[in-house]
Amino acid sequence: MFGLFGKKEEPAGPSYAHVKIHPSVDGGVRKGSSDFKGGTLRCHCSSNPVEVQITGNVAHNHICGCSKCWKPKGTIFSQIAVCAKDNVKVTKNADKLTIVDPSAAIQRHACKDCGVHMFGRIENDGHPFYGLDFVHTELSNESGWNGAEFAAFVSSVIEQGTKPEAMEGIRGRLRELGLEPYDCLSPPLMDAIATHIAKSRGLL
Repeated sequence: MFGLFGKKEEPAGPSYAHVKIHPSVDGGVRKGSSDFKGGTLRCHCSSNPVEVQITGNVAHNHICGCSKCWKPKGTIFSQIAVCAKDNVKVTKNADKLTIVDPSAAIQRHACKDCGVHMFGRIENDGHPFYGLDFVHTELSNESGWNGAEFAAFVSSVIEQGTKPEAMEGIRGRLRELGLEPYDCLSPPLMDAIATHIAKSRGLL
């Protein structure tokens, strides 16, 4: 097939727009606001919801395929970001929170009634991400949060029942959205982990 000026047109690649990833990105990834001051996360309880105040914006927001992160019902991916733990404050109904798995590296604090994870905290001061909390910005009504930047642990969705043959479409859709799919964390975060380990061994 030739175009207007006689140049051969390459056939368009397949579209993966029908593949659903997460409600926050299915319609496109939103950009954050540079002057965003933060907002309030609320669990899904219709009355007396847990509320968590986040000061400032988040970083490393990403789509995650692991089985540990909380995700909306019916989706195979979660969306999660990090912020300094000093910027996280439970302001209402803290008594409803429980730690999902006390043995896990990330202590995920969830509402006992609706099951929504409000924040994940690392208590081990030897962990590379100590001092950071993991939060779900979709629990906020405010706009301005930094949007998703990449997708992590993508192949892990197979372990939760996603058919292997669906992975081409999933990775194709993630790339259409500008979310490079990784089967670990993004290179900057993997570098941060490796740097922490090297420093702890006196190599850096």
